[in-house]
Amino acid sequence: MSSPLLEVRDLRKHFPLRRSVSVRAVDGVAFDIAHGETLGLVGESGCGKSTTGRAVLQLLKPTGGEVRFEGVELTRLPPAALRRLRARMQMVFQNPYASLNPRLSVRATVTEPLIVHGIGVAAERRERVDALLALVGLAPDIGTRYPHQLSGGQRQRVGIARALATQPRLLVADEPISALDVSIQAQIVNLLVELRRQLGLAYLFIAHDLAVVRHISDRVAVMYLGRIVELGGADAVFDRPLHPYTQALLSAIPSPDRAGPRPVLVGDPPDPASPPGGCHFHPRCPLATELCRQTQPVWRDLGTPGAPHGVACHHAE
Repeated sequence: MSSPLLEVRDLRKHFPLRRSVSVRAVDGVAFDIAHGETLGLVGESGCGKSTTGRAVLQLLKPTGGEVRFEGVELTRLPPAALRRLRARMQMVFQNPYASLNPRLSVRATVTEPLIVHGIGVAAERRERVDALLALVGLAPDIGTRYPHQLSGGQRQRVGIARALATQPRLLVADEPISALDVSIQAQIVNLLVELRRQLGLAYLFIAHDLAVVRHISDRVAVMYLGRIVELGGADAVFDRPLHPYTQALLSAIPSPDRAGPRPVLVGDPPDPASPPGGCHFHPRCPLATELCRQTQPVWRDLGTPGAPHGVACHHAE
């Protein structure tokens, strides 16, 4: 069995507020991503999904933990070595307008990574940019336009083309469709699926739209208050959720086939600067007991041989 493309172990990112008080945005996250695999990362707003993606790519320096990409430990790499490796791992941002330089044309935007990483000469770069624009479904004449002259879907396609310029093996897609019109979202998701098939890409796909996550993901990780509380195959997580938080998230998906009462989340997530003891979810959990209030649940695999399905819950059974 080949080693994973990406290995994350005990990843932590804390933001200090004042002396001895920090926001634990990411607090002990662990997962792998295989070559060509898509891992969906879901959870409520503010649970730490985007911070996790940025910490994986070292855009935010982790407080602790390990991140291995193609067997290389990223957290201890010197800046020059990390810069070279970044050609192999890129990011597609949530807001395509904010992530594009308004002073650069489309062609200049997609060419910039090639220049930064010293890839090709001028003629080769022009050919590469033309091929990338065609790959993401944009006409060649769009290269002379600027971000304000593009639609939201076109801007996101430019962002994807820029991310693909250096031929990466891993893309971190941070809610890449949430800022787009509903009519455009399906086009971008289908584009990402097709690019994965053509190029053998692996994705860390961060989103809160669970229907989209199920469509695109091989496995799904559910995050709550900086921790992953459930991780398994997409079908297993959606059809047989083990954690009460996952069950509540899935119950919120509109379905004409659902009958009877459904679990509903009450209250707001706790303050990440002062999380509750034991299981972080216990103040909102219908199954909470004194054990949950006092003791943090250990990670357990309740899946079947060959199909791991992990959960951090005292009462998952």
